[in-house]
Amino acid sequence: MNADPAALSPPTAQEMPAPDGPLSRARPGRERIMAAIRTAAITEFSLHGLKGASTQAIAARAGLTKPQLHYYIAGKAELYEELLMQVLHDWKVVFSFEDARDPGSVLEDYIRKKLDHAFDSPEISRIFTREILDGGRTLDRYWPNARAWTQKKVDVINGWITRGLMRPLDARVLLMHIWAMTQSYADYAIQTRVMLGLERDAPIDREPVARELVAFVLAGCGIRS
Repeated sequence: MNADPAALSPPTAQEMPAPDGPLSRARPGRERIMAAIRTAAITEFSLHGLKGASTQAIAARAGLTKPQLHYYIAGKAELYEELLMQVLHDWKVVFSFEDARDPGSVLEDYIRKKLDHAFDSPEISRIFTREILDGGRTLDRYWPNARAWTQKKVDVINGWITRGLMRPLDARVLLMHIWAMTQSYADYAIQTRVMLGLERDAPIDREPVARELVAFVLAGCGIRS
């Protein structure tokens, strides 16, 4: 979920010209350096949020000095907003309802994609969660678009209800329940492993989780799986 990042934010780190100096000659390419910066920033922002993260920490994690980092980014806030907006944009694209004809298949696909994202990219998800916990001020311009995109899903679900394909319910609340249940596996990954008796970094078998959650949601919607 997100508006077009290019339309919302000032020139981003990716739009800045690469420096013509020792850094660019010593590294295999600007794209690789930017990838290292983005990976480091995702970790720092997911751990500490915008206020707690520092460019010094991002630079160190990316294997750069602070002056080298600033060849590539305008500043911490700009980098943070770029990453946050990219998260929301990815959610909008990946978690759309591709086929509105079969509610069971659409909802199962939606839930599984949300779970995969939570398991595969927990740090990225936590950037959004931490922003919300910090007051969500960076998202002020994003919310109108988020409501519009959510309304499209609500309209699809209400269409299913009208056609008798699922029981009457509050479609918006249903979506928020799905978000909460799937996002939990990113935000509370440590708790999940403790409850499952796993080591801190042990992989989680997501298929049983997906099956149970899909069955739970479809049954709650009055849809036969």
